[in-house]
Amino acid sequence: MPHQLNARVEACYQLAEAFFKRRFPRPEVSLKLRGQKAGVAHLDENLLRFNPQLYRENSEDFLRQTVAHEVAHLIAHQVFGPHIRAHGEEWQLVMRGVYELTPNRCHSYAITRRPRSCFVYRCKCADGEFDFSAQRHALVGKGRRYVCRRCKGTLSFTGEKREG
Repeated sequence: MPHQLNARVEACYQLAEAFFKRRFPRPEVSLKLRGQKAGVAHLDENLLRFNPQLYRENSEDFLRQTVAHEVAHLIAHQVFGPHIRAHGEEWQLVMRGVYELTPNRCHSYAITRRPRSCFVYRCKCADGEFDFSAQRHALVGKGRRYVCRRCKGTLSFTGEKREG
């Protein structure tokens, strides 16, 4: 776990404790998040997950804004209870009042998408090719059947895989 990330989480907690004049249990922090989200707060587990790629590519803003954003979710949940809106006024209060940050709901980091594999399927009538995602291809391997809308024949894997 990068030292700066943990240090920023701790600093956010100390600011919240000074503001609310109470102690908060520290969360578990994980760098096991992929995809488009920069961070996720798991309220009931007191867990923060961060995207390591977006952290590496945007470290300064990530430490300042994203870490505070996710910690604010946990703080708002613990102060105001479980029935608040995710980005509602309580969370905004924490962002503005405690961290003195603009309560932005979403980040604007550039997302680099991984190339996706597609698996080529055909039917009996050869009415063209059908590109299946890796997930759909795996379902076929588990027994799921897909049929051609025109001839109602079962689509079958050609053995061809393309990067898309």
